Amino acid sequence: MADKTSRRHEGATHLVDIAIDRASQASIGRQLYFVLRDAIVSGRMPAGARLPSTRAAAGLWGVSRGVVVEAYETLLSESYVVGHHGSGTFVSADVPGRPERARRTARATARNDISSAARSVIGNALLAPQRQVPFATGRAAPDDRTRAVLKRLGHRHLDALSDHYRDPQGEERLRGEVVTYLAAARGVRCDPDRVFITSGSQQAIDLAIRTLIDRGDSVAIEEPGYPPARLAFTAGGARLVPIPVDPNGINVDLLAERPELIRAVYVTPSHQYPTGTVLSMARRLALIDWAAAKGAWILEDDYDSEFRYDDRPLAALQGVDEHDRVIYLGTFSKALLPGLRLGYLVVPPELVPAVRAMRVLLDRFPAPFHQLVVADFLGEGHFSSHLRRLRESYRASRDVLVALLRGQFAEQQGIGIEVPMQGVHLLTRLPPGSDDVSIAQAARRSGVSVLPISPMHLAPEVSHGLLLGFSALHGEDAAPAVGRLALAVQGHAEHG
Repeated sequence: MADKTSRRHEGATHLVDIAIDRASQASIGRQLYFVLRDAIVSGRMPAGARLPSTRAAAGLWGVSRGVVVEAYETLLSESYVVGHHGSGTFVSADVPGRPERARRTARATARNDISSAARSVIGNALLAPQRQVPFATGRAAPDDRTRAVLKRLGHRHLDALSDHYRDPQGEERLRGEVVTYLAAARGVRCDPDRVFITSGSQQAIDLAIRTLIDRGDSVAIEEPGYPPARLAFTAGGARLVPIPVDPNGINVDLLAERPELIRAVYVTPSHQYPTGTVLSMARRLALIDWAAAKGAWILEDDYDSEFRYDDRPLAALQGVDEHDRVIYLGTFSKALLPGLRLGYLVVPPELVPAVRAMRVLLDRFPAPFHQLVVADFLGEGHFSSHLRRLRESYRASRDVLVALLRGQFAEQQGIGIEVPMQGVHLLTRLPPGSDDVSIAQAARRSGVSVLPISPMHLAPEVSHGLLLGFSALHGEDAAPAVGRLALAVQGHAEHG
């Protein structure tokens, strides 16, 4: 294994461009040293990369072996590389000059050397991937039966690559299966020509923004709301208008009172993120009427509607829209596997040409392999039985987690454990004034991952709480993880 790793790293160093100016007054050995040093400091030759042997380097770079030896010895003397007897020469893990380069990069980021869109999202903690630890959100846990079926279907489509460009909207077979599924499960009304297959729901949001929103347009969002969507709108130049959420969902009356021209509203009506509330039918109809009267678009993110535990969910907002103002988006990331990177966007007929043209500019067309696998998974009836098993597993995980949390926090005032009727995460509300960000950081240091909800607000008045995922929570991990979370909460209370 060590030999394979070495060969892999050495192969990367062969790609570094070595330019020797034979008319220069500097010796060839000195020139080679400077080129290699620059490649190491810049990171083009990363730490641990193996340099070619002196004999191989001489042939590769068109110089004598003695010149290579001279350059390597200088690099060794200055600690840019280290030599391992019998193994070769490797880029040092502690390279002189890299800290200053990092400082220059930080200064460039702090200035205007990058776009305002990049500055608005860079370093945002809510966009950082969560580790595979207890309570991480957005995880999927398909069982062995589902994995076996996917593996078999994957072998069937290993030849899915082709020598021609595919449809920008995605494979017609998958679009047809998505239409059939959404009509039966969510009451969505559409046909395959209105469906776009995307790389998850985040690309669906981005595609809608690029098609509908100009810089400076006002977009209403739920308060609190889903951070990646909010940041995507900000990066797209939208002016955000936060509309409060109450136990009946987004407050449409407050939305209607806004004086500015609102171009679109982004909502999660079936399971509001992060509070878990459901938009009432009265408000659904009022929201559609408002959009029709104002000529505004509704972006309906139906991100986890497959997991309803205690009663049947309300039909999708799109299914009761008689005015074609709703743009519907969903994902297979939570219902199947995040690694498939498959989502979908359903648009009104009048938007199809514009969305299709914009899609070509993004990534031309979605890769066909995963699409064909999922099309067969749906078409052969595997998806419904998979969801049935997954709901049972997630319901059991939810119930175990709720019981453990209630037992742990029963004597602590102001902590509320809300049992979700849908979805794969639950909200633990904290007393006013709690520092949920610090608690989340302390929990992360102890090996559990929770999301604070106070940063999910735009307005000054915020609520405090923690989001806990339970979709990939293993039974033997649950009790110790809740104990570690309780210590983080208790530590904050003692120092608050």
